[in-house]
Amino acid sequence: MNYMPGTASLIQDIDKKHLVLLRDGRTLIGYLRSIDQFANLVLHQTVERIHVGKKYGDIPRGIFVVRGENVVLLGEIDLEKESDTPLQQVSIEEILEEQRVELQAKQESEKLKVQALKERGLSVPRADTLDEY
Repeated sequence: MNYMPGTASLIQDIDKKHLVLLRDGRTLIGYLRSIDQFANLVLHQTVERIHVGKKYGDIPRGIFVVRGENVVLLGEIDLEKESDTPLQQVSIEEILEEQRVELQAKQESEKLKVQALKERGLSVPRADTLDEY
């Protein structure tokens, strides 16, 4: 098999089901329909998968265009092993509620940590003042 450098090597993965992890933490699952030299992707029949603990939910997104610089990980899904998961699938409403509760708990924990550091005379820069990278 001839080696093709860069994104050209993904041409053989066109029309296969892939998982894409984005820089903002979202997980997309869909069929890779197109790719260019900048690793921009077009996914078809895309779902956004949200994981919370041992549960997951899929939100249908349809056709999804992903800018290449936002892709952290791209991997083909083995269709035979796809349903072999220890996770429990739940409804969209239930997973969004679980995600909200988890985020709320994380924010509360962060508040307590910042407060404890302040009591010790340390300061923590606010997250919105830090660079995104």
